Amino acid sequence: MAKIVSGDDVIVIAGGDKGKVGKVVKVLRKEGRVLAKVASVAMCKKSVKPTKNREGGIFSMERFIDMSNVAFYDSEAGVKSRVGYKFVDGKKVRYLKSSGRVLD
Repeated sequence: MAKIVSGDDVIVIAGGDKGKVGKVVKVLRKEGRVLAKVASVAMCKKSVKPTKNREGGIFSMERFIDMSNVAFYDSEAGVKSRVGYKFVDGKKVRYLKSSGRVLD
């Protein structure tokens, strides 16, 4: 099991976008990176040449953020929280260490 998975709410804790909250779109485990879908977080400019199917130009794209720069965001309490594991009825589940709320 992973501590941060797709669909989790995360808060950026380091960098120029510090303090912004969003949802995780994709996780790259081997590289230790997450793609967080947040309004104007980790945006970069990409130049695209025109083709038959689309016109060219400069587009803003989201880029991946290192997993160490995001933390799980507890939307009920409105604070960041660490994620832990415990066994409930013989199943391993994720829970928030700040509030004790079970995630899975």
